[in-house]
Amino acid sequence: MRIGGLASGMDTETIIRDMMKAHRIPLDKITQKKAYTQWQMDDYRSINRDLRKQSDKLFDTVIKEGNYLQKNVNVSDDKAVSIKSLNASSDFSGTLEVKQLAKQATLQGAVVDGKPSEADFAKRKLSDLGLTPDSNGTFSLKVSTGDGTSSKTVSFSSDDTLDSVLKKINKDTGVNAFYDSYSGRIAVTAKNSGEGKITIEDVSTPLDENGGTATGIGNLAAKLGIVTENATEGSATNEPGDAGKVFFTNGENAKFTFNGLETERASNTFQINGFEVTLKQTTTSQITFSSSADSDKIVDSVVQFVNDYNELIEKLNSKIREKNYRDFPPLSDEQKKDMKEKEIELWEEKAKSGTLRNDPAISSMLTNLRGIMTKSVDTTDKDGNKITISLKDLGIEPSKSYMDNGKLVINEDKLREKIAENPNAVYDLIGRDDKENPKNSGIAQDYRKELQNAQKTIEEKAGRTTAVNDTFALGRSLKSFDKQIERFEDKLKMMENRYWKQFSAMERAIQRANAQSAQLMNAFGGGM
Repeated sequence: MRIGGLASGMDTETIIRDMMKAHRIPLDKITQKKAYTQWQMDDYRSINRDLRKQSDKLFDTVIKEGNYLQKNVNVSDDKAVSIKSLNASSDFSGTLEVKQLAKQATLQGAVVDGKPSEADFAKRKLSDLGLTPDSNGTFSLKVSTGDGTSSKTVSFSSDDTLDSVLKKINKDTGVNAFYDSYSGRIAVTAKNSGEGKITIEDVSTPLDENGGTATGIGNLAAKLGIVTENATEGSATNEPGDAGKVFFTNGENAKFTFNGLETERASNTFQINGFEVTLKQTTTSQITFSSSADSDKIVDSVVQFVNDYNELIEKLNSKIREKNYRDFPPLSDEQKKDMKEKEIELWEEKAKSGTLRNDPAISSMLTNLRGIMTKSVDTTDKDGNKITISLKDLGIEPSKSYMDNGKLVINEDKLREKIAENPNAVYDLIGRDDKENPKNSGIAQDYRKELQNAQKTIEEKAGRTTAVNDTFALGRSLKSFDKQIERFEDKLKMMENRYWKQFSAMERAIQRANAQSAQLMNAFGGGM
Protein backbone atom coordinates (compact mmCIF):
# COMPACT_ATOMS: atom_id res chain seq x y z
CA MET A 1 0.00 0.00 0.00
CA ARG A 2 1.50 3.31 -1.14
CA ILE A 3 0.68 6.87 -0.03
CA GLY A 4 2.05 9.78 -2.06
CA GLY A 5 1.68 13.53 -2.38
CA LEU A 6 2.15 14.35 1.32
CA ALA A 7 4.74 17.04 0.54
CA SER A 8 3.68 18.07 -2.97
CA GLY A 9 -0.07 17.76 -2.48
CA MET A 10 -0.35 15.88 -5.81
CA ASP A 11 -2.49 12.75 -6.35
CA THR A 12 0.51 10.58 -7.15
CA GLU A 13 -1.44 7.31 -7.46
CA THR A 14 -3.83 8.73 -10.09
CA ILE A 15 -0.98 10.33 -12.03
CA ILE A 16 1.00 7.06 -12.18
CA ARG A 17 -2.11 5.02 -13.03
CA ASP A 18 -2.88 7.36 -15.96
CA MET A 19 0.74 7.19 -17.12
CA MET A 20 0.62 3.38 -16.99
CA LYS A 21 -2.52 3.27 -19.14
CA ALA A 22 -0.52 4.32 -22.16
CA HIS A 23 2.13 1.70 -21.44
CA ARG A 24 -0.56 -1.02 -21.05
CA ILE A 25 -1.94 -0.53 -24.57
CA PRO A 26 0.42 -3.14 -26.13
CA LEU A 27 -0.48 -5.58 -23.34
CA ASP A 28 -4.19 -5.04 -23.98
CA LYS A 29 -3.62 -5.85 -27.65
CA ILE A 30 -1.88 -9.11 -26.76
CA THR A 31 -4.73 -9.97 -24.37
CA GLN A 32 -7.26 -9.24 -27.13
CA LYS A 33 -5.39 -11.52 -29.55
CA LYS A 34 -5.40 -14.27 -26.94
CA ALA A 35 -9.16 -13.87 -26.33
CA TYR A 36 -9.85 -13.96 -30.08
CA THR A 37 -7.70 -17.09 -30.48
CA GLN A 38 -9.58 -18.75 -27.62
CA TRP A 39 -12.91 -17.95 -29.30
CA GLN A 40 -11.59 -19.32 -32.57
CA MET A 41 -10.47 -22.52 -30.88
CA ASP A 42 -13.87 -22.92 -29.20
CA ASP A 43 -15.65 -22.48 -32.55
CA TYR A 44 -13.40 -25.05 -34.22
CA ARG A 45 -14.10 -27.55 -31.45
CA SER A 46 -17.83 -26.89 -31.70
CA ILE A 47 -17.65 -27.63 -35.43
CA ASN A 48 -15.69 -30.81 -34.72
CA ARG A 49 -18.34 -31.98 -32.26
CA ASP A 50 -20.98 -31.50 -34.95
CA LEU A 51 -18.87 -33.43 -37.48
CA ARG A 52 -18.29 -36.28 -35.03
CA LYS A 53 -21.98 -36.43 -34.14
CA GLN A 54 -22.93 -36.53 -37.82
CA SER A 55 -20.31 -39.22 -38.53
CA ASP A 56 -21.63 -41.43 -35.72
CA LYS A 57 -25.21 -40.94 -36.86
CA LEU A 58 -24.33 -41.99 -40.42
CA PHE A 59 -22.78 -45.18 -39.09
CA ASP A 60 -25.86 -46.00 -37.01
CA THR A 61 -28.45 -45.22 -39.69
CA VAL A 62 -28.01 -45.10 -43.47
CA ILE A 63 -24.75 -47.07 -43.51
CA LYS A 64 -26.37 -50.08 -41.81
CA GLU A 65 -27.71 -52.50 -44.40
CA GLY A 66 -30.43 -53.68 -42.03
CA ASN A 67 -32.15 -50.30 -42.30
CA TYR A 68 -32.82 -51.01 -45.99
CA LEU A 69 -34.00 -54.57 -45.43
CA GLN A 70 -37.01 -53.74 -43.27
CA LYS A 71 -40.06 -55.67 -44.43
CA ASN A 72 -43.78 -55.70 -43.92
CA VAL A 73 -45.02 -59.31 -43.53
CA ASN A 74 -48.66 -60.29 -44.10
CA VAL A 75 -49.89 -63.59 -42.60
CA SER A 76 -53.36 -64.98 -43.36
CA ASP A 77 -53.80 -66.25 -39.76
CA ASP A 78 -51.70 -64.28 -37.29
CA LYS A 79 -53.28 -66.15 -34.37
CA ALA A 80 -51.56 -69.33 -35.50
CA VAL A 81 -48.28 -67.98 -36.88
CA SER A 82 -46.35 -64.71 -36.66
CA ILE A 83 -43.49 -63.83 -39.02
CA LYS A 84 -41.15 -60.84 -38.86
CA SER A 85 -38.15 -59.84 -40.91
CA LEU A 86 -34.75 -59.74 -39.21
CA ASN A 87 -32.23 -59.33 -42.02
CA ALA A 88 -33.86 -60.80 -45.10
CA SER A 89 -32.26 -59.41 -48.25
CA SER A 90 -35.14 -60.39 -50.54
CA ASP A 91 -38.90 -60.65 -50.35
CA PHE A 92 -40.41 -63.78 -48.88
CA SER A 93 -43.69 -65.65 -49.56
CA GLY A 94 -45.23 -69.12 -49.33
CA THR A 95 -47.42 -71.43 -47.29
CA LEU A 96 -47.16 -72.96 -43.83
CA GLU A 97 -49.12 -75.68 -42.06
CA VAL A 98 -48.52 -76.41 -38.35
CA LYS A 99 -49.05 -80.04 -37.33
CA GLN A 100 -47.51 -80.02 -33.85
CA LEU A 101 -46.07 -77.38 -31.50
CA ALA A 102 -42.77 -77.89 -29.72
CA LYS A 103 -43.10 -78.81 -26.05
CA GLN A 104 -40.71 -78.90 -23.11
CA ALA A 105 -39.96 -82.09 -21.23
CA THR A 106 -41.45 -82.13 -17.71
CA LEU A 107 -41.03 -84.08 -14.47
CA GLN A 108 -43.27 -84.21 -11.39
CA GLY A 109 -41.62 -85.81 -8.36
CA ALA A 110 -43.19 -88.01 -5.72
CA VAL A 111 -44.83 -86.33 -2.73
CA VAL A 112 -42.16 -85.05 -0.31
CA ASP A 113 -42.30 -86.59 3.17
CA GLY A 114 -44.62 -84.63 5.42
CA LYS A 115 -45.84 -82.46 2.54
CA PRO A 116 -44.25 -79.35 4.15
CA SER A 117 -45.41 -75.81 3.59
CA GLU A 118 -43.30 -73.66 1.24
CA ALA A 119 -41.77 -71.75 4.17
CA ASP A 120 -40.93 -74.97 6.01
CA PHE A 121 -39.54 -76.56 2.84
CA ALA A 122 -37.35 -73.52 2.09
CA LYS A 123 -35.55 -73.53 5.45
CA ARG A 124 -34.98 -77.26 5.82
CA LYS A 125 -31.23 -78.08 5.83
CA LEU A 126 -29.92 -81.24 4.24
CA SER A 127 -28.14 -82.07 7.52
CA ASP A 128 -31.55 -82.25 9.26
CA LEU A 129 -33.12 -84.71 6.82
CA GLY A 130 -31.20 -87.85 7.76
CA LEU A 131 -29.49 -87.97 4.34
CA THR A 132 -26.40 -90.03 3.59
CA PRO A 133 -23.68 -88.01 1.81
CA ASP A 134 -20.76 -89.42 -0.18
CA SER A 135 -17.25 -89.76 1.24
CA ASN A 136 -16.61 -86.05 0.74
CA GLY A 137 -19.63 -85.20 2.87
CA THR A 138 -21.46 -83.75 -0.10
CA PHE A 139 -24.47 -84.59 -2.24
CA SER A 140 -24.44 -84.55 -6.04
CA LEU A 141 -27.22 -84.74 -8.60
CA LYS A 142 -26.78 -85.47 -12.29
CA VAL A 143 -29.41 -83.68 -14.35
CA SER A 144 -29.87 -84.53 -18.04
CA THR A 145 -32.07 -82.54 -20.39
CA GLY A 146 -32.94 -82.07 -24.03
CA ASP A 147 -32.11 -85.14 -26.10
CA GLY A 148 -30.85 -86.98 -23.02
CA THR A 149 -27.16 -86.76 -23.99
CA SER A 150 -26.32 -83.44 -22.40
CA SER A 151 -25.99 -83.44 -18.61
CA LYS A 152 -24.76 -81.36 -15.69
CA THR A 153 -23.68 -82.45 -12.21
CA VAL A 154 -24.50 -80.14 -9.31
CA SER A 155 -23.07 -80.62 -5.79
CA PHE A 156 -24.39 -79.46 -2.41
CA SER A 157 -23.15 -79.36 1.18
CA SER A 158 -24.98 -80.39 4.34
CA ASP A 159 -25.56 -76.70 5.13
CA ASP A 160 -27.59 -76.18 1.96
CA THR A 161 -31.34 -75.83 2.39
CA LEU A 162 -33.90 -77.42 0.11
CA ASP A 163 -34.60 -73.95 -1.26
CA SER A 164 -30.93 -73.34 -2.13
CA VAL A 165 -30.76 -76.81 -3.74
CA LEU A 166 -33.52 -75.86 -6.18
CA LYS A 167 -31.93 -72.47 -6.86
CA LYS A 168 -28.61 -74.12 -7.79
CA ILE A 169 -30.40 -76.60 -10.02
CA ASN A 170 -32.19 -73.72 -11.77
CA LYS A 171 -28.96 -71.73 -12.17
CA ASP A 172 -26.53 -74.46 -13.23
CA THR A 173 -28.60 -76.91 -15.28
CA GLY A 174 -30.95 -76.88 -18.24
CA VAL A 175 -34.11 -77.18 -16.13
CA ASN A 176 -36.25 -75.03 -13.85
CA ALA A 177 -37.54 -76.62 -10.64
CA PHE A 178 -39.91 -75.43 -7.91
CA TYR A 179 -41.70 -76.94 -4.92
CA ASP A 180 -45.52 -76.90 -4.91
CA SER A 181 -46.87 -77.04 -1.36
CA TYR A 182 -50.41 -77.92 -2.50
CA SER A 183 -49.42 -81.21 -4.10
CA GLY A 184 -46.23 -81.63 -2.06
CA ARG A 185 -44.28 -82.36 -5.25
CA ILE A 186 -41.22 -80.83 -6.90
CA ALA A 187 -42.02 -79.89 -10.50
CA VAL A 188 -39.21 -79.76 -13.07
CA THR A 189 -39.44 -78.32 -16.58
CA ALA A 190 -36.76 -78.21 -19.29
CA LYS A 191 -35.68 -74.67 -20.14
CA ASN A 192 -35.72 -75.48 -23.85
CA SER A 193 -38.35 -77.26 -25.86
CA GLY A 194 -37.68 -80.12 -28.26
CA GLU A 195 -37.39 -83.90 -28.18
CA GLY A 196 -35.83 -85.21 -25.01
CA LYS A 197 -36.43 -86.48 -21.49
CA ILE A 198 -35.44 -85.14 -18.09
CA THR A 199 -33.43 -87.58 -15.97
CA ILE A 200 -32.19 -86.97 -12.42
CA GLU A 201 -30.07 -89.35 -10.36
CA ASP A 202 -27.84 -89.35 -7.28
CA VAL A 203 -24.13 -89.59 -8.10
CA SER A 204 -20.85 -89.32 -6.20
CA THR A 205 -18.97 -86.01 -6.12
CA PRO A 206 -16.91 -85.82 -9.35
CA LEU A 207 -13.66 -84.62 -7.73
CA ASP A 208 -12.51 -84.43 -4.13
CA GLU A 209 -9.70 -82.26 -2.70
CA ASN A 210 -7.07 -84.76 -3.86
CA GLY A 211 -8.35 -84.76 -7.43
CA GLY A 212 -10.03 -88.12 -7.24
CA THR A 213 -13.62 -89.30 -7.26
CA ALA A 214 -15.47 -89.58 -3.97
CA THR A 215 -16.81 -92.96 -2.90
CA GLY A 216 -20.38 -93.65 -1.97
CA ILE A 217 -23.51 -92.04 -3.34
CA GLY A 218 -25.82 -89.70 -1.47
CA ASN A 219 -29.58 -90.16 -1.51
CA LEU A 220 -30.73 -86.55 -2.06
CA ALA A 221 -32.74 -87.25 -5.22
CA ALA A 222 -34.49 -90.15 -3.54
CA LYS A 223 -35.31 -88.01 -0.49
CA LEU A 224 -36.77 -85.27 -2.71
CA GLY A 225 -38.73 -87.80 -4.75
CA ILE A 226 -37.21 -86.88 -8.10
CA VAL A 227 -35.36 -90.08 -9.05
CA THR A 228 -36.43 -90.77 -12.62
CA GLU A 229 -35.27 -94.37 -13.01
CA ASN A 230 -38.76 -95.90 -12.65
CA ALA A 231 -40.80 -92.82 -13.54
CA THR A 232 -44.25 -93.16 -15.10
CA GLU A 233 -45.04 -91.36 -18.33
CA GLY A 234 -47.92 -88.94 -17.96
CA SER A 235 -49.01 -86.13 -15.62
CA ALA A 236 -49.15 -86.38 -11.85
CA THR A 237 -52.52 -86.62 -10.11
CA ASN A 238 -53.59 -86.10 -6.51
CA GLU A 239 -54.85 -89.68 -6.20
CA PRO A 240 -53.56 -91.32 -2.97
CA GLY A 241 -52.11 -94.23 -4.94
CA ASP A 242 -49.94 -91.87 -7.00
CA ALA A 243 -48.25 -90.12 -4.05
CA GLY A 244 -45.10 -92.21 -4.29
CA LYS A 245 -44.85 -92.10 -8.09
CA VAL A 246 -42.64 -89.90 -10.28
CA PHE A 247 -44.26 -88.77 -13.54
CA PHE A 248 -42.68 -87.40 -16.71
CA THR A 249 -43.61 -86.17 -20.18
CA ASN A 250 -41.17 -86.15 -23.06
CA GLY A 251 -40.28 -83.00 -24.96
CA GLU A 252 -41.47 -82.72 -28.54
CA ASN A 253 -40.29 -80.95 -31.66
CA ALA A 254 -42.48 -78.59 -33.63
CA LYS A 255 -43.67 -80.28 -36.84
CA PHE A 256 -44.82 -78.25 -39.81
CA THR A 257 -44.93 -78.14 -43.58
CA PHE A 258 -43.10 -75.16 -45.10
CA ASN A 259 -43.76 -74.54 -48.79
CA GLY A 260 -44.46 -78.26 -49.24
CA LEU A 261 -41.46 -79.40 -47.18
CA GLU A 262 -42.26 -81.42 -44.06
CA THR A 263 -39.71 -80.49 -41.38
CA GLU A 264 -39.18 -80.07 -37.63
CA ARG A 265 -37.62 -77.59 -35.19
CA ALA A 266 -36.81 -77.94 -31.49
CA SER A 267 -38.38 -74.55 -30.76
CA ASN A 268 -41.59 -72.86 -31.81
CA THR A 269 -39.52 -69.80 -32.76
CA PHE A 270 -36.88 -70.20 -35.46
CA GLN A 271 -35.35 -68.40 -38.45
CA ILE A 272 -35.57 -69.11 -42.16
CA ASN A 273 -33.88 -66.88 -44.79
CA GLY A 274 -33.58 -63.89 -42.45
CA PHE A 275 -37.19 -64.11 -41.19
CA GLU A 276 -38.21 -65.11 -37.66
CA VAL A 277 -41.16 -67.52 -37.55
CA THR A 278 -43.15 -68.13 -34.36
CA LEU A 279 -45.66 -71.00 -34.26
CA LYS A 280 -48.56 -70.31 -31.91
CA GLN A 281 -51.09 -73.09 -32.54
CA THR A 282 -51.72 -76.03 -34.84
CA THR A 283 -53.68 -75.50 -38.04
CA THR A 284 -56.09 -77.57 -40.09
CA SER A 285 -55.27 -75.85 -43.39
CA GLN A 286 -52.43 -73.98 -45.05
CA ILE A 287 -51.54 -70.45 -43.96
CA THR A 288 -50.23 -68.05 -46.59
CA PHE A 289 -47.68 -65.31 -46.01
CA SER A 290 -45.83 -62.71 -48.06
CA SER A 291 -43.45 -59.81 -47.47
CA SER A 292 -42.71 -56.47 -49.09
CA ALA A 293 -40.25 -53.66 -48.45
CA ASP A 294 -41.26 -51.34 -45.61
CA SER A 295 -40.93 -48.25 -47.79
CA ASP A 296 -42.08 -45.82 -45.09
CA LYS A 297 -39.22 -46.62 -42.70
CA ILE A 298 -36.61 -46.57 -45.48
CA VAL A 299 -37.96 -43.27 -46.83
CA ASP A 300 -37.86 -41.76 -43.33
CA SER A 301 -34.24 -42.89 -42.95
CA VAL A 302 -33.13 -41.39 -46.28
CA VAL A 303 -35.08 -38.16 -45.72
CA GLN A 304 -33.45 -37.75 -42.29
CA PHE A 305 -30.05 -38.33 -43.90
CA VAL A 306 -30.70 -35.52 -46.42
CA ASN A 307 -32.10 -33.18 -43.75
CA ASP A 308 -29.06 -33.73 -41.52
CA TYR A 309 -26.76 -33.03 -44.46
CA ASN A 310 -28.62 -29.82 -45.33
CA GLU A 311 -28.55 -28.65 -41.72
CA LEU A 312 -24.81 -29.30 -41.44
CA ILE A 313 -23.77 -27.50 -44.64
CA GLU A 314 -26.06 -24.58 -43.79
CA LYS A 315 -24.31 -24.14 -40.45
CA LEU A 316 -20.84 -24.53 -41.94
CA ASN A 317 -21.55 -22.11 -44.80
CA SER A 318 -22.86 -19.54 -42.33
CA LYS A 319 -19.64 -19.85 -40.29
CA ILE A 320 -17.23 -19.38 -43.20
CA ARG A 321 -19.29 -16.47 -44.56
CA GLU A 322 -19.84 -14.78 -41.20
CA LYS A 323 -18.83 -11.10 -41.21
CA ASN A 324 -15.74 -10.11 -39.28
CA TYR A 325 -16.24 -6.82 -37.35
CA ARG A 326 -12.69 -5.52 -36.99
CA ASP A 327 -13.93 -2.42 -35.15
CA PHE A 328 -15.16 -4.63 -32.30
CA PRO A 329 -12.09 -6.22 -30.67
CA PRO A 330 -12.40 -8.23 -27.45
CA LEU A 331 -13.07 -6.07 -24.41
CA SER A 332 -10.53 -5.70 -21.64
CA ASP A 333 -11.53 -5.98 -17.98
CA GLU A 334 -11.13 -2.20 -17.58
CA GLN A 335 -13.45 -1.57 -20.52
CA LYS A 336 -16.09 -3.94 -19.17
CA LYS A 337 -16.19 -2.02 -15.85
CA ASP A 338 -17.56 1.02 -17.67
CA MET A 339 -20.24 -0.89 -19.64
CA LYS A 340 -23.63 -2.40 -18.86
CA GLU A 341 -24.19 -6.14 -19.12
CA LYS A 342 -26.38 -5.82 -22.25
CA GLU A 343 -23.80 -3.57 -23.90
CA ILE A 344 -21.08 -6.15 -23.21
CA GLU A 345 -23.28 -8.91 -24.65
CA LEU A 346 -23.98 -6.98 -27.88
CA TRP A 347 -20.33 -5.97 -28.25
CA GLU A 348 -19.01 -9.54 -27.80
CA GLU A 349 -21.62 -10.89 -30.21
CA LYS A 350 -19.96 -8.85 -32.95
CA ALA A 351 -16.45 -9.38 -31.59
CA LYS A 352 -16.90 -13.18 -31.82
CA SER A 353 -18.29 -13.00 -35.35
CA GLY A 354 -16.16 -14.24 -38.25
CA THR A 355 -13.66 -16.37 -36.30
CA LEU A 356 -13.88 -19.07 -39.02
CA ARG A 357 -14.43 -16.81 -42.02
CA ASN A 358 -13.04 -18.36 -45.25
CA ASP A 359 -11.49 -21.23 -43.26
CA PRO A 360 -9.67 -23.43 -45.81
CA ALA A 361 -10.34 -26.79 -44.09
CA ILE A 362 -14.10 -26.21 -43.85
CA SER A 363 -14.32 -24.68 -47.33
CA SER A 364 -12.45 -27.64 -48.82
CA MET A 365 -14.72 -30.11 -47.05
CA LEU A 366 -17.87 -28.39 -48.33
CA THR A 367 -16.54 -28.47 -51.88
CA ASN A 368 -15.75 -32.18 -51.60
CA LEU A 369 -19.18 -32.93 -50.10
CA ARG A 370 -20.93 -31.31 -53.05
CA GLY A 371 -18.95 -33.63 -55.33
CA ILE A 372 -19.80 -36.69 -53.23
CA MET A 373 -23.53 -35.97 -53.44
CA THR A 374 -23.40 -36.13 -57.26
CA LYS A 375 -21.51 -39.45 -57.28
CA SER A 376 -22.74 -42.49 -59.23
CA VAL A 377 -22.24 -46.14 -58.22
CA ASP A 378 -22.58 -49.45 -60.04
CA THR A 379 -25.24 -51.87 -58.80
CA THR A 380 -27.96 -54.17 -60.15
CA ASP A 381 -31.65 -53.71 -60.83
CA LYS A 382 -34.36 -55.96 -59.40
CA ASP A 383 -33.77 -58.46 -62.25
CA GLY A 384 -30.01 -58.65 -61.60
CA ASN A 385 -28.93 -56.50 -64.54
CA LYS A 386 -26.01 -54.11 -64.04
CA ILE A 387 -26.96 -50.44 -63.74
CA THR A 388 -25.40 -47.15 -62.62
CA ILE A 389 -27.42 -44.91 -60.31
CA SER A 390 -27.05 -41.62 -58.46
CA LEU A 391 -29.13 -39.61 -56.00
CA LYS A 392 -30.79 -37.92 -58.97
CA ASP A 393 -32.34 -41.30 -59.91
CA LEU A 394 -33.93 -41.39 -56.42
CA GLY A 395 -35.41 -37.92 -56.79
CA ILE A 396 -32.69 -36.19 -54.74
CA GLU A 397 -30.95 -33.26 -56.45
CA PRO A 398 -28.97 -30.14 -55.48
CA SER A 399 -31.09 -27.02 -55.10
CA LYS A 400 -31.03 -24.76 -58.17
CA SER A 401 -30.82 -21.66 -55.96
CA TYR A 402 -27.22 -20.53 -55.46
CA MET A 403 -28.32 -19.10 -52.11
CA ASP A 404 -28.78 -22.67 -50.80
CA ASN A 405 -25.06 -23.42 -51.29
CA GLY A 406 -25.52 -27.03 -52.39
CA LYS A 407 -28.48 -28.10 -50.27
CA LEU A 408 -30.35 -31.17 -51.50
CA VAL A 409 -34.03 -31.21 -52.52
CA ILE A 410 -36.13 -34.41 -52.30
CA ASN A 411 -38.96 -35.66 -54.48
CA GLU A 412 -40.46 -38.06 -51.93
CA ASP A 413 -42.87 -39.70 -54.38
CA LYS A 414 -40.01 -40.67 -56.69
CA LEU A 415 -37.88 -41.77 -53.73
CA ARG A 416 -40.68 -43.98 -52.40
CA GLU A 417 -41.20 -45.52 -55.84
CA LYS A 418 -37.51 -46.42 -56.23
CA ILE A 419 -37.31 -47.86 -52.72
CA ALA A 420 -40.36 -50.07 -53.27
CA GLU A 421 -38.91 -51.17 -56.61
CA ASN A 422 -35.36 -52.03 -55.47
CA PRO A 423 -34.31 -51.25 -51.86
CA ASN A 424 -31.02 -53.13 -52.31
CA ALA A 425 -29.91 -50.69 -55.03
CA VAL A 426 -30.75 -47.77 -52.71
CA TYR A 427 -28.49 -49.31 -50.06
CA ASP A 428 -25.69 -49.80 -52.61
CA LEU A 429 -25.90 -46.13 -53.60
CA ILE A 430 -25.99 -44.74 -50.06
CA GLY A 431 -24.57 -47.16 -47.51
CA ARG A 432 -22.53 -49.92 -49.16
CA ASP A 433 -18.89 -50.39 -48.15
CA ASP A 434 -17.17 -51.90 -51.20
CA LYS A 435 -13.82 -53.06 -49.83
CA GLU A 436 -12.70 -54.53 -53.17
CA ASN A 437 -13.44 -51.31 -55.05
CA PRO A 438 -13.62 -48.39 -52.56
CA LYS A 439 -14.47 -45.96 -55.35
CA ASN A 440 -17.75 -47.84 -55.77
CA SER A 441 -18.70 -47.49 -52.09
CA GLY A 442 -21.88 -45.69 -51.15
CA ILE A 443 -22.28 -41.94 -50.76
CA ALA A 444 -22.62 -42.11 -46.97
CA GLN A 445 -19.31 -44.01 -46.75
CA ASP A 446 -17.47 -41.26 -48.67
CA TYR A 447 -19.37 -38.60 -46.72
CA ARG A 448 -18.26 -40.11 -43.41
CA LYS A 449 -14.61 -40.40 -44.54
CA GLU A 450 -14.66 -36.74 -45.58
CA LEU A 451 -16.04 -35.74 -42.18
CA GLN A 452 -13.34 -37.76 -40.43
CA ASN A 453 -10.59 -36.19 -42.56
CA ALA A 454 -11.90 -32.72 -41.72
CA GLN A 455 -11.99 -33.64 -38.02
CA LYS A 456 -8.31 -34.61 -38.13
CA THR A 457 -7.37 -31.35 -39.88
CA ILE A 458 -9.31 -29.27 -37.36
CA GLU A 459 -7.85 -31.24 -34.43
CA GLU A 460 -4.35 -30.43 -35.68
CA LYS A 461 -5.30 -26.77 -35.48
CA ALA A 462 -7.63 -26.62 -32.45
CA GLY A 463 -7.04 -29.91 -30.62
CA ARG A 464 -9.53 -31.74 -28.43
CA THR A 465 -10.89 -30.66 -25.05
CA THR A 466 -8.44 -32.95 -23.26
CA ALA A 467 -5.43 -32.06 -25.46
CA VAL A 468 -2.35 -30.28 -24.10
CA ASN A 469 -1.69 -26.87 -25.71
CA ASP A 470 1.71 -27.95 -27.05
CA THR A 471 0.05 -30.55 -29.31
CA PHE A 472 -1.93 -28.27 -31.65
CA ALA A 473 -1.41 -24.96 -33.47
CA LEU A 474 -3.85 -22.66 -31.65
CA GLY A 475 -2.77 -24.13 -28.32
CA ARG A 476 0.83 -23.20 -29.06
CA SER A 477 -0.34 -19.67 -29.96
CA LEU A 478 -2.21 -19.39 -26.66
CA LYS A 479 0.88 -20.56 -24.79
CA SER A 480 2.98 -17.96 -26.64
CA PHE A 481 0.49 -15.22 -25.73
CA ASP A 482 0.64 -16.28 -22.07
CA LYS A 483 4.42 -15.94 -22.09
CA GLN A 484 4.23 -12.54 -23.79
CA ILE A 485 1.65 -11.35 -21.26
CA GLU A 486 3.76 -12.61 -18.36
CA ARG A 487 6.90 -10.84 -19.65
CA PHE A 488 5.00 -7.62 -20.36
CA GLU A 489 3.37 -7.59 -16.92
CA ASP A 490 6.82 -7.96 -15.33
CA LYS A 491 8.02 -5.06 -17.48
CA LEU A 492 5.02 -2.92 -16.40
CA LYS A 493 5.64 -3.70 -12.73
CA MET A 494 9.25 -2.57 -13.08
CA MET A 495 8.12 0.58 -14.88
CA GLU A 496 5.50 1.37 -12.23
CA ASN A 497 8.03 0.85 -9.46
CA ARG A 498 10.42 3.23 -11.24
CA TYR A 499 7.72 5.91 -11.41
CA TRP A 500 6.97 5.49 -7.72
CA LYS A 501 10.64 5.81 -6.89
CA GLN A 502 10.91 8.97 -8.99
CA PHE A 503 7.86 10.55 -7.38
CA SER A 504 9.07 9.50 -3.95
CA ALA A 505 12.43 11.18 -4.64
CA MET A 506 10.57 14.31 -5.72
CA GLU A 507 8.47 14.20 -2.53
CA ARG A 508 11.61 13.89 -0.42
CA ALA A 509 13.23 16.83 -2.28
CA ILE A 510 10.14 18.98 -1.77
CA GLN A 511 10.02 17.93 1.87
CA ARG A 512 13.66 18.97 2.35
CA ALA A 513 13.04 22.31 0.58
CA ASN A 514 10.02 22.92 2.78
CA ALA A 515 12.09 22.16 5.89
CA GLN A 516 14.85 24.53 4.82
CA SER A 517 12.29 27.26 4.05
CA ALA A 518 10.76 26.80 7.48
CA GLN A 519 14.14 27.09 9.12
CA LEU A 520 14.88 30.31 7.23
CA MET A 521 11.51 31.73 8.17
CA ASN A 522 12.09 30.87 11.79
CA ALA A 523 15.57 32.42 11.67
CA PHE A 524 14.39 35.68 10.13
CA GLY A 525 11.34 35.78 12.31
CA GLY A 526 13.43 35.22 15.46
CA GLY A 527 15.90 38.09 14.54
CA MET A 528 13.14 40.59 14.26
